[in-house]
Amino acid sequence: MTDRPQTPLLDQIASPADLKRLSDSQLVQVAHELRQETISAVSVTGGHLGAGLGVVELTVALHAVFDTPKDKVIWDVSHQCYPHKILTGRRDRIRTLRMKDGLSGFTKRSESAYDPFGAAHSSTSISAALGFSVARDLGGVTAEGLGDAIAVIGDGAMSAGMAFEAMNNAGHLGKRLIVILNDNEMSIAPPVGALSSYLSRLYTEAPFHDLKAAAKGAVSLLPEPFREGAKRAKDMLKGMAMGGTLFESFGFSYIGPIDGHDMDQLLPVLRTVKTRATGPILIHVLTKKGKGYRPAEIARDKGHATAKFNVLTGEQKKAPSNAPSYTSVFGQTLVDLAAKDSKICAVTAAMPDGTGLSLMAERYPSRTFDVGIAEQHGVTFAAALAAGGMKPFCAMYSTFLQRGYDQVVHDVAIQRLPVRFAIDRAGLVGADGATHAGSFDVAFMANLPGMVVMAAADEAELKHMVATAAAYDAGPIAFRYPRGEGEGVEMPEQAEVLEIGKGRMIQTGKRVAFLSFGTRLGEVKKAAEALAARGITPTIADARFAKPLDREMILHLAADHEALITVEEGAVGGFGSHVAQLLSDEGVFDAGLKFRSMVLPDTFIDQASPKDMYDVAAMNAEHIEAKVLSVLGVAQIGEKRA
Repeated sequence: MTDRPQTPLLDQIASPADLKRLSDSQLVQVAHELRQETISAVSVTGGHLGAGLGVVELTVALHAVFDTPKDKVIWDVSHQCYPHKILTGRRDRIRTLRMKDGLSGFTKRSESAYDPFGAAHSSTSISAALGFSVARDLGGVTAEGLGDAIAVIGDGAMSAGMAFEAMNNAGHLGKRLIVILNDNEMSIAPPVGALSSYLSRLYTEAPFHDLKAAAKGAVSLLPEPFREGAKRAKDMLKGMAMGGTLFESFGFSYIGPIDGHDMDQLLPVLRTVKTRATGPILIHVLTKKGKGYRPAEIARDKGHATAKFNVLTGEQKKAPSNAPSYTSVFGQTLVDLAAKDSKICAVTAAMPDGTGLSLMAERYPSRTFDVGIAEQHGVTFAAALAAGGMKPFCAMYSTFLQRGYDQVVHDVAIQRLPVRFAIDRAGLVGADGATHAGSFDVAFMANLPGMVVMAAADEAELKHMVATAAAYDAGPIAFRYPRGEGEGVEMPEQAEVLEIGKGRMIQTGKRVAFLSFGTRLGEVKKAAEALAARGITPTIADARFAKPLDREMILHLAADHEALITVEEGAVGGFGSHVAQLLSDEGVFDAGLKFRSMVLPDTFIDQASPKDMYDVAAMNAEHIEAKVLSVLGVAQIGEKRA
């Protein structure tokens, strides 16, 4: 839609300082207009919608009460930060979200002083806020100064061990630190008028040391419909320390739960905490993902991530699909295999839909485990499943598997346990940018003794690799595949078990050989067509395996060609490095082979379309063609030979 919402009050907000001259009732109106502007912007760009809508009131209240950017508001994951960006001087660019040269979909230090700490992975906010608090007390200086540190963390992110490690340390240090638990799983049942009135009066008038006791007693004063929701919240948080909450056992003062969509509660509580807090304090706020936009509220994922959409209907504007996604091919193949083998099970870390395991969960719920945002635990859990005789598939995004790497080494590889790692989002992923790019998994997996590492060139190959992993019991095995649709190849009816460490020849040519690992094979083929028009017909091979390498095939290619070029969707230290080591060990370079390795550049690439990102990486067909011409000394159009 081209029509934008009417936002007369929001139009007057150039920075958070402008919020401080508004009345509380005007702040309520700003929140309403901010929600409409967020919906309008994301309908144009796509992105994370539900989480941002759930924190609109909280965002306004935080910036109205605290003195940002001197006070540091740190958003955990930060996919909920679009309203924050609108209020902090970036509204004029908000419709460039997640686009090339546009705003990041997450907080980013280089983008604004109001983003004090970058994020995109979960459960880092409390650690970061504690670091700012300690830096403040030690006399650290930033351009904006150092004030309070406020971490906003969701109940899902709070499930990760890192959050509790940070809270344990924060309680020990006793620094003034504010943690806001944004609990968007608890429903807030109407009516809430009595709660609003009571808490507003309570938090404004009571001495600070009475707040905890008052908050604990507040549940009994709630209307019956709301009382049950609040009771569930408190029951969830009960610890073992003398009947106090879990957070109090960590040394935090606890206030809540409060309605995160009621400014009459949020503003007095935040103002009181700002004025009176001395040590670490946790404010438990109940919110609703997708709040205020019906299509998001009723969606199963609450509008977590969306393509461009029609604001009136919520209908997403997705391009027609010509091929199945890699993720769906993995999910369906795994279910087919699980139907024949009762030992196959699956583990994921809070990403059943993203990794394609939702189908497995529906069909075989007793063999599918979502461990929450806990990659470390998930990897070790899978290792023990393997040790116990099961065939676990540990499905994680490449960029999230990084968080469980010590467990991959210590608990899986050293013990040679047959965990099957399904590594989704391999390579450059587009709008989520550098934080979600699967750049490093080939390097960090293939350097482990006994690890088998595969990469699918297309969706049919992925189907075979899932079956290969299921059949492999000699140790750990990994296969990687990108985000998005496949290549549109014909899918086999049955998945085949590949011979470990054996690649395949695609075409035979002369002078130069391509050794491709992963889905750049399609770009290699395009480059080969362009080269053929110049009279150069290259050989093309699909390596399939980075470890173990197909020594026979690689040495044959090296012996029969003037030049050998590896192409992969990963960083230096991966497949090409292993090939170079083999050639060096075999003395091939002594015979004059020209070897080049095309890898991702030594830089983090900002968000853009995948094609644009690979343009930046110089790894599309035209770049591959240019690499061959350079290696062979063939002049390109407009160039002269040296």
